[in-house]
Amino acid sequence: MRIPQVVIVGRPNVGKSSLFNWLCGRRIAIVDDMAGVTRDRITHLVSYENRYFELVDTGGMGIQDADNLTAEVEQQIEAALDGADVILFVVDTRTGLLPLDEEVARRLRYLDKPVILVANKTDAPTLEPQADEFYKLGRGKLVKVSVHQNRNREELLELILERLPPADSEPPREPEMKVAIVGRRNTGKSTFINTLYRGERMIVSEVPGTTRDSVDVRFELDGKAFIAIDTPGVRRAKSVRTDIDYYGIHRAQRSIRRADVVLLFLDCTERISKVDKQLCQYINEQFKPCIFVVNKWDLLYGKMPTERWVRYIRDCFPTMWHAPIAFITGKTGKNVKALLNHAQMLFKQSRQRVSTGELNRLVRTALQQHPPPLYQNRMPKIYYAAQIGIQPPTIVLVCNEPKAFSADYRRYLISALRDHLPFSEVPIRLYLHRRSRAAPGAAPPDEEWIEPDEKEPNQQEAWSD
Repeated sequence: MRIPQVVIVGRPNVGKSSLFNWLCGRRIAIVDDMAGVTRDRITHLVSYENRYFELVDTGGMGIQDADNLTAEVEQQIEAALDGADVILFVVDTRTGLLPLDEEVARRLRYLDKPVILVANKTDAPTLEPQADEFYKLGRGKLVKVSVHQNRNREELLELILERLPPADSEPPREPEMKVAIVGRRNTGKSTFINTLYRGERMIVSEVPGTTRDSVDVRFELDGKAFIAIDTPGVRRAKSVRTDIDYYGIHRAQRSIRRADVVLLFLDCTERISKVDKQLCQYINEQFKPCIFVVNKWDLLYGKMPTERWVRYIRDCFPTMWHAPIAFITGKTGKNVKALLNHAQMLFKQSRQRVSTGELNRLVRTALQQHPPPLYQNRMPKIYYAAQIGIQPPTIVLVCNEPKAFSADYRRYLISALRDHLPFSEVPIRLYLHRRSRAAPGAAPPDEEWIEPDEKEPNQQEAWSD
């Protein structure tokens, strides 16, 4: 089933990305005073009055890109217009009618598609007469809105619904999984996205920092719908000099938080850098399933054994021994399907549950094989274990004293559990919780050593390998 597309177009700096975020109800596209920030098509599924449509943000028409990517930006705009069911032609009330607005109107005049003329930045009723000059463009009804003042959003949405094609009987399928593709600049993330999409969905060039937004791209594999999140290439903190770089880092981090599985891209022709390690640390802190993806492997095929790169990755990321490693060529699609199948397996692992009985037997065995060291001349004890959550699998160990279990011993416990549980390749969140004291006079002997004036925390800080 095809989802109707509503495409936002206009000259630079009329507030297209602000309008996109406003209609979506969340901050997705980067908004900046600098012209030409948006390059790729940015999409978001919008639901209004039980109708679904895909809202598409595009770059500014007529912009001369600073990195000589004007032709690529125009190609993205043309692709969006070709697939549009409704077009939102955005103009700026405050600056008035400009020659470039008329040029955009001429380009749209030859399209046999509904066009809604949106006069943005009409912040007050006193500015409405000023917006009337846009009737000269001959685009029919003019909608006067203000993103900043939240004016006439419902009216615009109603007009969009009126011009959408007839609704299908079924809502669009929910994606099976969201996969975030992260990494340094020029590691082949956008090329990989185009391979998944089977088309030129993202701009690909040798210019570092070509991708500026996090872009959700829907694609299908074996009859199932997925979302791949392309992210801006991350730079070292000391190299961040512009707002665009700053936004890019935060967009990448937000994409990691949104994702079900993260693919950390590495260029096989480059050494692993500090940025790669910082990204890996952030993925680990968010407890996200991760696959190390060594891209452009065709350049080293037959020249270097994969085992050498595997050892190199394990040495550079010692806390991520559980994460699998894939060798692909994103440009040709080699091993891409196997990579996505493995990502689906990790997603299923992160949603697995185990019974309390099985979990307690594993913990008991781990304690017998390697008892914890003494703490203040007393033996630390674990009374029972339980899984309390998924994504990530979250386990609580109820004990007599959380502080008695060192970070090394917690690593040992997680490793022992991972060897026997059905989520061996995903992060495990482990909590140590002190057992509540019994009523006065009924305290068990194994808790009598706790100091009476010691504060009892409800929950010890989580730790994961």
